[in-house]
Amino acid sequence: MLSKVSSFLGEVKSELRKATWPWEPASSNIKGFKKYKELIDSTLVVLVSMALLAGFVALSDIMLQKAVGLITMLGGN
Repeated sequence: MLSKVSSFLGEVKSELRKATWPWEPASSNIKGFKKYKELIDSTLVVLVSMALLAGFVALSDIMLQKAVGLITMLGGN
C-alpha cells in the first residue's frame, strides 16, 4: 500500500512540473503584482464574464416574469 502511495505522489510531482503556471518562475527578477499579471488578467476576465452572465440571467428573468404575468392576466378574464 505504501509503495502505491509513494508511486502516486511521484507521478503527481512529475505532472505538476509539466504544468504551466499563470506566473513567472521563481528565478525571474519580476517582483510584486507584475509577477502575477496573467493570473490577475484571467481573474478579471472571469469576474467580468460572471457579471455579464448574471445581468443577462436577471434581465431574462424579469422579462419572462412580465410575459408570464401578462399572459395570465389576459387569460384570467
